[in-house]
Amino acid sequence: MNDAAILAIETLAKDSYAGKLSFGQVVCSLVDAGVASYFVDYRTGVTTYYFEDGGVCTLDFGKKEYLIPAVFDAQSLVAAIRGAQRDEVRYPEFVRLSMTAGCVGYIVWITGRHVSYFGHAGEVHVEQFPSAK
Repeated sequence: MNDAAILAIETLAKDSYAGKLSFGQVVCSLVDAGVASYFVDYRTGVTTYYFEDGGVCTLDFGKKEYLIPAVFDAQSLVAAIRGAQRDEVRYPEFVRLSMTAGCVGYIVWITGRHVSYFGHAGEVHVEQFPSAK
């Protein structure tokens, strides 16, 4: 990890939060920057990026003010995921939809090619990258 990689992550994250990029574009760019995984915590508004070389970068984009229900609605979450996979839903809308489905955060395992989504009570929905199925 170096300063150029951190700057690339910051720019990428801002563009993603602005709805300018698809999930696939984000993942490809993160791979290019040397990111192995990243964790988004909706409860704090913090995203932590873990680099292949062991480096860590944490960005605080602020907590979103959507209510996260106690009930984890996996069906609604999957609908949001499918919309993002089809590029019908960009990140700002995905955040709203996944939070209102009871998701408190998720971790993207780029090297493992899947995402684990979490609910309040420890529920987990694992989603393989589309080409990994």
